[in-house]
Amino acid sequence: MKNLFKYTAITALAIGFAGSAFAKEATFKGEAKCAKCALKQSDKCQNVIEVKDGDKKVVYYLKGDVSDKFHKQVCQESKEVTLKGELTEADGKKWITVSEIKAK
Repeated sequence: MKNLFKYTAITALAIGFAGSAFAKEATFKGEAKCAKCALKQSDKCQNVIEVKDGDKKVVYYLKGDVSDKFHKQVCQESKEVTLKGELTEADGKKWITVSEIKAK
């Protein structure tokens, strides 16, 4: 019984560390704006960040509570920002679940 508890605890710790090691949180710098108001790419307001990649701009859609609270600052006026978040892809779009965002 003692060994079973020890192995269960070790396995739980290993899974916890492995999950955090594979997180894709990264830092992004670019221009935050509204996909509806600034880009005319959405029927409703949606935060995005345009990031320069060489000669082209890549649009990342933003989601999460941190992004939602920041929307009023970029709905009518774009701002240069630095943000941190986890990058995923869904529905043919690149999404960032924002954990931190700061306007310059």
